[in-house]
Amino acid sequence: MFKFVHCADLHLDSPLRGLSLREDAPAEAIRSATRRALDNLVELCIEEHVRFLVIAGDVFDGDWQDYSTGLFFNACMTRLTAHDIRVYIVSGNHDAASTISRKLLLPSGVHRFSSDQPETFVIDDLQVALHGQGFKDRIVTQNLVPQYPLPVPGYFNIGVLHTSLEGHEGHETYAPCTVHDLTAKGYDYWALGHVHKRQVIRDTSPCIVYPGNLQGRHIRETGDKGCTLVTVDSGRIDLQHRSLDVLRWALCEVDLTGTLRAEDVVGRVMSVFQQTTAANPGYPLALRIRLTGQTALHGSLLAESEYYLNEIVNAAQQSAIDRIWVEKVIFDTQGEETGQSLPDRTDAISELDRIIQQTEVRPEFLELFASEMQTIQMRMPDYLRSEGSTVIASAEEVRDLVSDARDVLVAMLARGGGQP
Repeated sequence: MFKFVHCADLHLDSPLRGLSLREDAPAEAIRSATRRALDNLVELCIEEHVRFLVIAGDVFDGDWQDYSTGLFFNACMTRLTAHDIRVYIVSGNHDAASTISRKLLLPSGVHRFSSDQPETFVIDDLQVALHGQGFKDRIVTQNLVPQYPLPVPGYFNIGVLHTSLEGHEGHETYAPCTVHDLTAKGYDYWALGHVHKRQVIRDTSPCIVYPGNLQGRHIRETGDKGCTLVTVDSGRIDLQHRSLDVLRWALCEVDLTGTLRAEDVVGRVMSVFQQTTAANPGYPLALRIRLTGQTALHGSLLAESEYYLNEIVNAAQQSAIDRIWVEKVIFDTQGEETGQSLPDRTDAISELDRIIQQTEVRPEFLELFASEMQTIQMRMPDYLRSEGSTVIASAEEVRDLVSDARDVLVAMLARGGGQP
């Protein structure tokens, strides 16, 4: 019987996007999150007395700003080898030879697979053979699996590969291959990297596993993050996920259906905060809030978004001080009177509302506006086209914006205009 740990996508010293500019966010916790997750990995390996560690690519996040990134990684690896834990690494697209210009010699006992061709490392005392090939260039479009060596007879064979398999949403297609390609190779375990969400593609021999990344870095990497602890006993393979992250991301939907007052909005948001903190005990949380549902406050929410944003941040502080940071609030509600005029009013505001409702926006105008907005958006810098920002891609989305503008205008006029 022996144990090993399979991890991938450390992205050491990668910034946590969406929090870095928040004044209330914990600057030191953000800066050190990926390093602390790696520390947790080292501690797990030592505590579990694993025999070796497999890292399936993207140790780094591209070139280092300085040598401290490489020095920290080597210090962690030295702690492992001091406990007679060997380490086997393939280079991924983010730490390909064409991407990393600074280099440090790896400690003794840490083995990096060749980037030129598949290579095999044999651990004779365990009867284990590891096969792998790293990325020489950032973009690898060919299937690497056919060139991997045949399994070593009588040994537990592990394939280490940084791949998108047949494609995963949100991940570029690198070293594509099929599950059939992997199973046909005759190995016992495939240690994959590149996809940041944990996935067990197969849990029987050959096991095919994406462990996910160690630490979520933005809102597309939500939930529990860590590694896979693998126990091999008389041919039986046991897989256990182990959490290693130190800060978690979550997308929280708050249904505001039927709300009539700002206090109702805050109350529902606080309820969701309490549920989320209870589901992640002890973890600091970076939350994106999406407000949904049909509410009479729809126009007010859009017209007074800054006010509601600050009330939501205030609710976060009251719910769990120093544990919740609101990364973004998305206003995605609908008015209760969509397609109707204001029935209970006979003043100028209701008359304006009826005029807007009856004014038909020509389809050709919507199409032209959408086309021009797409051109403008493509020219915008990346930081202005951030995750979750409004993207206008169709005439229907323009029509929705016109409807929102109507609700904002009516809400502002109803309270006399100006700021809240």
